[in-house]
Amino acid sequence: MSSSVRHAAVAGSFYPLDPEALRRSVRHHLDSAAILELGFRLRVLIVPHAGYIYSGPIAGTGYRLLEGAEPPDRVVMLGPSHYVPFSGLALPDADLLATPLGRVAVDKAVADTLLAHPLVQGSSEAHSREHSLEVQLPFLQTVLPDVPVVPLVTGTVDPAAAADLVESILDKATLLLVSSDLSHFHDSATARRLDAQTVAAIERLDPDALDWESACGRTGIQIALHIAARRGYRVQVLDLRNSADTAGSPDRVVGYPCIAMGA
Repeated sequence: MSSSVRHAAVAGSFYPLDPEALRRSVRHHLDSAAILELGFRLRVLIVPHAGYIYSGPIAGTGYRLLEGAEPPDRVVMLGPSHYVPFSGLALPDADLLATPLGRVAVDKAVADTLLAHPLVQGSSEAHSREHSLEVQLPFLQTVLPDVPVVPLVTGTVDPAAAADLVESILDKATLLLVSSDLSHFHDSATARRLDAQTVAAIERLDPDALDWESACGRTGIQIALHIAARRGYRVQVLDLRNSADTAGSPDRVVGYPCIAMGA
């Protein structure tokens, strides 16, 4: 039986279309990242999802933690829906996710378990144009080759209820990856102030302190915070910058976090 494929939507815009250029870009961001140590075993990683010239250096800081480490059995991915409104969580109607570097398998057993829950639907529409998860895939293909994913786009959903469901599939061999940028389109000084407040709420494991202006992936972060609070996870901020620090104007910026959680 042939497998269905979700084809790349933002190759050539958010990241290079040419496979060799993409490999070089990912490798550059990984090799340029600081070598950091955690005081705990990594269970949750929050990374940004803009074009690589903007957020790639910050994402690279997080993904470098995974390179050479014992790989998880799967990566559960949470990212916002930027284009399609819907209720609940959405999986793609696909078995494979394509990038110029090849294809990433969807963990079918876990996906089928989730699809039996009323909060989860299969939706090609929600995934077809969405970049929040796609831009993570080339990094995952580089640092965790052959590790399957469970790609969930978040719609309108109660974070605590979604956390109940997501937590049920998070065993010790599963990494939760949350894709989110922070504040949008303020000047750099304002963004730094707002993003510092958001990160402080994350450090407190306080999902209710986040509002719709805090982060475009707020729901995924809130889901992670509910789980982290229940499990007593610690938080370590690995990087916090905005587009003025990488490749953009200071007049209108987007904030980029890289935050680890674990125990």
